Amino acid sequence: MAKRILIVDDEPRYLRLLEANLKTEGYEVATAQDGIQALEVFSAQPIDLVLLDVMMPRLDGFGTCQRLREFSNVPIVILTARGEEQDRVRGLDLGADDYLVKPFSATELLARVRAVLRRAQPPAEVGQARFFTHDDLKIDFARAEVWRGGDAISLSATEYRLLLQFAHNIGKILTSEELLTSVWGAEYKSDKEILWVSIARLRQKLEEDAHNPRHIVTRSGLGYLMPPVEA
Repeated sequence: MAKRILIVDDEPRYLRLLEANLKTEGYEVATAQDGIQALEVFSAQPIDLVLLDVMMPRLDGFGTCQRLREFSNVPIVILTARGEEQDRVRGLDLGADDYLVKPFSATELLARVRAVLRRAQPPAEVGQARFFTHDDLKIDFARAEVWRGGDAISLSATEYRLLLQFAHNIGKILTSEELLTSVWGAEYKSDKEILWVSIARLRQKLEEDAHNPRHIVTRSGLGYLMPPVEA
């Protein structure tokens, strides 16, 4: 079944261009011209990925991303002319899975769409125990669900795949390049900013004290690891 992508942009020319490129690749497309309309369209039909402009009337892209994250883990890619570091960090911090600065080529956009959709696929957990525990953290691999201290935690697809890297390599230091390549793809292996923001966001959700983490620990100059639980 074709994936359905929601494009949100107030520029009709951009909407038409993106829609044509995505349809050529076999995707179904829905469109909206501002954040309020995007939330209405999203609620009315199944959507597999959202392409979200930032500067729009009524509700901008940052606000729309924040509203979507209150009830959905749908993959979100922000497309915007605002390429400053503070804007990129803000978008990722609000829950976007990727951030692409205009102008960009159709080839790069389609590659990003494929990468984000690939990350959204639940990974196979063949031949492994169904449950994983680490202190107060519990993962149900079969249902892709995570709890901390008995409370369910909502993770985006990217955050879940990042957590799996640590759970599957407990006690092993993972470099930034290894994590970026495994979770985002080889084309992202130098994009440390997206990893820093994602690690910070994951700690906010998993750790009792994000400034003194127990589940995902930094080894300065080396990388990150999930330390073994002491008996």
